[in-house]
Amino acid sequence: MKGQLPLDIELAPEDQEFRREVLAFLHQHLSEDVRRASRLSTGVFVDPPWSREWHQALYQKGWITYAWPQAYGGCGWSPTQRYIYESEASLCGAPAVAPMGINLVGPVICEYGSAWQRQFYLPRIRSGEDYWCQGFSEPGAGSDLSSLKTRAVRDGDHYIVTGEKIWTTHAHFANMIFVLARTSQEEKQQQGISFLLIDMTSPGVSVQPIMTLAGDHEVNQVFFDAVRVPVENLVGEEGRGWSQAKYLLEYERGGGAPSVRSRLALERFRNILRNEAGDSPGRLLIHEKDMQFRLGELEARVMALELLDMRQVAKRQAGERLGSTASIVKTLASELLQEIEKAGVEALGSHALPAMEFAGPAFAVSNQAPVPEHGWAIIGRHLNGLAGTIFGGASEIQREVISKDLVR
Repeated sequence: MKGQLPLDIELAPEDQEFRREVLAFLHQHLSEDVRRASRLSTGVFVDPPWSREWHQALYQKGWITYAWPQAYGGCGWSPTQRYIYESEASLCGAPAVAPMGINLVGPVICEYGSAWQRQFYLPRIRSGEDYWCQGFSEPGAGSDLSSLKTRAVRDGDHYIVTGEKIWTTHAHFANMIFVLARTSQEEKQQQGISFLLIDMTSPGVSVQPIMTLAGDHEVNQVFFDAVRVPVENLVGEEGRGWSQAKYLLEYERGGGAPSVRSRLALERFRNILRNEAGDSPGRLLIHEKDMQFRLGELEARVMALELLDMRQVAKRQAGERLGSTASIVKTLASELLQEIEKAGVEALGSHALPAMEFAGPAFAVSNQAPVPEHGWAIIGRHLNGLAGTIFGGASEIQREVISKDLVR
């Protein structure tokens, strides 16, 4: 596979060699089935077993937890090397590994977990034996997460957890969930919240599917009816879970190379323009002036986002925390991605409508579909992508975070 880094950055010799190693690994282990599933998935994450196949390839290579501290299985990569891997993997069509274990609860356990939790859970996260989901949002606590109502009452060696979580991605696949629950009532909302690890097979846990606008089953509502959770599954101190939540959300908002998703979406849009007829006979959309202008505008914004990605790399390289930079990138990336996907739908016009008739994920559709492949997932991506400015921190909340940081 040819290197596809989005910017013409000058790499040190050791990073050039690392890039060659990454590309060789991708060429050898990234199967066409997995690339196709990634290419045609309409949700944020690819369903098992495709994501598990890629997880196992990375696990066998020793790269699955590359961002963790080396003491717990990390690779010791520099921020530049992480950027090289994340960019090249995404641009070559690799799916995101199921992130709730690897990128979210794993780092929290590394930082705040007990010795037992690290010894027991971290190897299971690395191997993929445990598949995790995230229990944060509730029907009345989304952007204002600290107003959550799920309760955990201490009863001897257990907590009794009662409440519900919503928009829980892949809960129908998961055997473990990490949950924020209120263990005491405090004057300040952020106090009295604890971080718990809960087995999804525990009596009293139930999952109800939520179908997306695109007709996909990616998210769920999870109910806890007096679920008994061992006290040893409390991460960190009781009532101090807000610290773990903030640590985790910084990983969620600042991880990866967000501009790559926009770059891939832009290439899908360009592919549509190259394959769809324009207004004049014999002309393609790519030759229409208005489409050229729109493509150029979106290209410029993607390049600006790539520069912001590099700013994050520079901050990590200098040992700085991302702070509000993660919020800036998250906001701009999610809003830009929505605009690119919308442009693709508008370019397809009525030709996009047959894609809405598909039942199930686009990558499961046979080659007898009524529309060409470049139009299969476009409607689903556009509809599901409307949530991109809400999950992981709504754009309105991110702008508040940014504004507070700027006035300091």
